[in-house]
Amino acid sequence: MALLITDECINCDVCEPECPNEAISPGEEIYVIDPNKCTECVGHYDTPQCVEVCPVDCIPKDPEHVETTDMLMDKYKALTGQA
Repeated sequence: MALLITDECINCDVCEPECPNEAISPGEEIYVIDPNKCTECVGHYDTPQCVEVCPVDCIPKDPEHVETTDMLMDKYKALTGQA
């Protein structure tokens, strides 16, 4: 499933450069994650890098975008041209 940045975000700017899929961008008030690009780092890393670097723990799984690991891998392949 894709990840989501909650309103607890402090706009510290550390998550955006860590995303290998460029799924994180500045929103109107806080950073946002594009669920069409977020693979939870499947295909790149063992754990979501944005979650690893977030100092306030504001990046949970998005319950509105439920995906299996296989679905995330398929998305990774499509995003990287491997499909």
